[in-house]
Amino acid sequence: MSTELPPTRRDSEVLQILATEHWSLLATRALTYQESLGRVNMFLTILSGAVIALALVAQADRFGPTFVTVAIFMLTVVFFTGIATIRRLLMLNRDDYKWVVGMNRLRHGYLELHPELEPNFITSSYDDLAGALKTLGLDPVSAPTVGTMFHAFVTLPGMLGVIVASVGGAIGALAAQGFGAPVYGVLLAGAAAFVASLAAIMRSGRRSFRRYGPGIETRFPSPPKPQL
Repeated sequence: MSTELPPTRRDSEVLQILATEHWSLLATRALTYQESLGRVNMFLTILSGAVIALALVAQADRFGPTFVTVAIFMLTVVFFTGIATIRRLLMLNRDDYKWVVGMNRLRHGYLELHPELEPNFITSSYDDLAGALKTLGLDPVSAPTVGTMFHAFVTLPGMLGVIVASVGGAIGALAAQGFGAPVYGVLLAGAAAFVASLAAIMRSGRRSFRRYGPGIETRFPSPPKPQL
């Protein structure tokens, strides 16, 4: 007795399995977004608390040596928290990329069963970097600045990186003031610390972005563009 399912019933079960996995990935993406926003809110809360505490110390010490010492210590803690937050955001972005690749593969399965539905999809069914970026709305057409310095600054890690680099600049300026540097020396030390911190953060983010594609084996690559 044959146990093979009729084609219609088999297609129905395949669609049900694919849809279940699709909803699972959507829920996982939602959790990823929640953790990203939670991490950013935690950092901003710590930064706000540190600024308020330093304002109280400044009123008591009149920006004297005690204020400089306390400020360097507190801002160093804030700087460390910011670096850890950015690192975690980059990891969450890579996780989100994997969930998008998974949904693209499921979408490819939908279209294998019903290829006539392809005109109804505005997202991609290919699991390479180009396909994932199209699903995310970051393809060259909708986001021509993707991968550039401008795009890096409008992302969550990039925006947070500027804030964290500003904290690093403040630490450098306070350290120079603590060693008795003149005003221009304090300004130069703060600017140098800001630029060095921002450059290191942006370099780390760029390296993370470049590892997106090779991190997952491509099974359904995007078709080559036609030659004009």
